[in-house]
Amino acid sequence: MAECKNIMVYVETAEGNPVKVGLEMLSPAKKLADKVTAVVIGGGVADAAKEVAKAGADQVICVDSEDYKEFNLDAYAQVLVELVKEENPEAVFVGGTQDGKDIAPVVAAKCNTGCASDVLDIKAEDGEVIYTCPLYGGTVLEDVKIKTTPQIATLRSGAFQKVEDPTEGEVVAKEVKVADDVIKAKITESVKEIAETINLEEAEVIVSGGRGMGSKENFALVDDLAKLLGGVVGATRPAIEDGWVSKIHQVGQSGKIVAPKLYIACGISGATQHVSGIMNSGYIVAINKDEDAPIFDVANVGIVGDVMKVLPVMIEEIKKIKDAQ
Repeated sequence: MAECKNIMVYVETAEGNPVKVGLEMLSPAKKLADKVTAVVIGGGVADAAKEVAKAGADQVICVDSEDYKEFNLDAYAQVLVELVKEENPEAVFVGGTQDGKDIAPVVAAKCNTGCASDVLDIKAEDGEVIYTCPLYGGTVLEDVKIKTTPQIATLRSGAFQKVEDPTEGEVVAKEVKVADDVIKAKITESVKEIAETINLEEAEVIVSGGRGMGSKENFALVDDLAKLLGGVVGATRPAIEDGWVSKIHQVGQSGKIVAPKLYIACGISGATQHVSGIMNSGYIVAINKDEDAPIFDVANVGIVGDVMKVLPVMIEEIKKIKDAQ
C-alpha cells in the first residue's frame, strides 16, 4: 500500500543521459507512492527525459533550457523549489552524487524541512516513511523519520535496483524561470580535465589499488587489469596522496560511493572509510598479504598473497582466456 500520494525524483543527467542512481530511485518511489514525478533539468535533455519515462516514472517534468546547460547550484535548487510548490510532493528523492549532495540540503533549507543523507534503505511502517542511513563511516546504521514535508532524501547509488518491467510515463515540458538575484555564483569558465571523464559511479567493473601497491610504477598493474576487464581504475586515499593516480579515482566515504558488479581491491587493507564506499558492490575480490586485513570481512573471494606476484598471474590467465574465446 502506498504511503505517499506523490514522490518527486530529481534525475540528474551526465552528457545528455540520466545517471544510474536517478533511474534506481524510481523503484523505491513507486513502492511508496501513488504517483512518481521525475524531474530532469538541463540543456538538450529531452531525450534523457524520454528515457526516464521509459524507466518507470509516471510523469517526467522536463525543464529544458540553455539557461541550465551548465549545472548551477543556485539555479537548479530554485527550479526544484518552484516545482515542489506546484506539485506538492510528500517527498523528494535526490541521487547521492557530488551535485546531488549539494542540491538536496539547499532545497531542504528553502522548503524549511528535513533532509536524510546517504540513504541505503527505505521502508514504510505505521503510515510513516523510514530512511536507513549510515553513521560513523558505515559502522552504524540509523533509522531516520522526517516529520516535516516535503521529506528530502539523498539515495546512495547501487542501494536500489531499477524498476522491473516498467510502464512508460508521460513527458511534460515546463518552463521555469529563476530570478537573477537568486543566482549567487555564476560560471564564467569551465575547464574539463580528461580524467574527469572517468565515471566510477556508473562503472560495472572497478579495479582499485591501495598503499600495498608500493609505488607508482607498481600501480600500473591496476590500470592493466582494469583495461583487460573493460573496467575503470579506483584508488584509496593513500595511493592518491602519494601521487600514484589523480583524486578523481578516489573510492570511499571522502571520494566516490560505488556499486559495480565486480570490485577488485588490490593491496587495500579495508579501512572503514573505504569499505563504506564499496559495500553495495555485487562481487568483491580482495588481494592482500595480511590474512587479518579487514577487507576480507566484506570480500566474496579473498586472496592472501603478495599483490605484486598475484596480479601478473591474474593478468596472464585472463589474457589466455580472452585469447581462447
